[in-house]
Amino acid sequence: MLTHTGTQTIETERLILRRFQYTDDDAMLKYWAADEKIQSLYSEPVYPTKEAVRGLLDKYIGSYPREDYYRWAVIEKESGECIGQIAYFLVDNKNHFAEIEYCIGSDFQCRGYATEATKAVIAFGFDTMNLHKVQICTKTINKPSKRVIEKCGFTYEGTLRDYFFMDGEYVGRLYFSILRSEYEAGLAGR
Repeated sequence: MLTHTGTQTIETERLILRRFQYTDDDAMLKYWAADEKIQSLYSEPVYPTKEAVRGLLDKYIGSYPREDYYRWAVIEKESGECIGQIAYFLVDNKNHFAEIEYCIGSDFQCRGYATEATKAVIAFGFDTMNLHKVQICTKTINKPSKRVIEKCGFTYEGTLRDYFFMDGEYVGRLYFSILRSEYEAGLAGR
């Protein structure tokens, strides 16, 4: 049985993961929501204007009253800026698993922020939500994301070949997971 608490604030060494606020709109627009490359890598539309970002924030913020809704703004402590987002975008109550998605703005990539946020959300899933399994997927072309997944200790489960059609070519979808027993044994990259 899953324990739902809704999106709670999580603090890591360099990040604060918290609920989105309307004041995040400028940073979202500047760092990631309007960036076609970032958004396409996790199959999300581009939000090119402040009005479009506000519409996305309406969706995020409007969902927070649900206790089974988990979406965090990734805030860099040093700058106080919203540099990305991370979520359990799929929560399966019957089978006790959830799937993570994330994005970090290109100005903040290759600094370990995605790994730091993902490890924190994995711990939240097992320790707070009582998940049995955490899963994650990425496109075969997304090498930085594959590196994050590797650092977090996920186990490769398989590839859905030619799953996405992007820029005139087919791209596969790679699936990975961590089981509670692996997390508790310390096999997940903590």
